[in-house]
Amino acid sequence: MRAVRGRSRFRDLTTDQLVALEWPLLVLYLREDDRERLRVVANELWSIENNISLANMDWEEFAKAADDDGVFRGF
Repeated sequence: MRAVRGRSRFRDLTTDQLVALEWPLLVLYLREDDRERLRVVANELWSIENNISLANMDWEEFAKAADDDGVFRGF
C-alpha cells in the first residue's frame, strides 16, 4: 500500500485496542500429523498458552469451549 506523507495506511493496534474491539486472533496448534486452528480474543490468549504449555489442559478443551461463532472467549 502506498505511503502518504511518510505514513503508512496501516497502523499497529495496541493490546488495549485489540481487547476493546474483541478482534479474534488466530491460534494454530501444530502437531506432526495435524494442524488445528482456533480463534481467540486477545485477553484470553494467555489461558491457552499457559495451560497447554503446562499440560494442565488439552487443545480439545479450548476448542469445545469456543462460542457458536468459533471464537474462544474464556470459560
